[in-house]
Amino acid sequence: MPKRILQGVVVSDANDKTVVVRVERRFTDPLLKKTVRKTKKYHAHDAENAAKTGDMVRIQECAPISKNKRWTLIEGAVS
Repeated sequence: MPKRILQGVVVSDANDKTVVVRVERRFTDPLLKKTVRKTKKYHAHDAENAAKTGDMVRIQECAPISKNKRWTLIEGAVS
């Protein structure tokens, strides 16, 4: 089964080798028929500490690295 890849914005790079990425998804509410935006934060492994706050990045799911980290950074500064 292929690994999921998500795109989002880095909201925190304070921890060593870890970034927090905010991923937004849009969908139509089934009752109101209106577009809704939902966000979720993921902790991702950033081995080189390359990503900075505000960068658009891509993350890929991986085996658990720590208690919260199940994603790894695959591409930084996506345009």
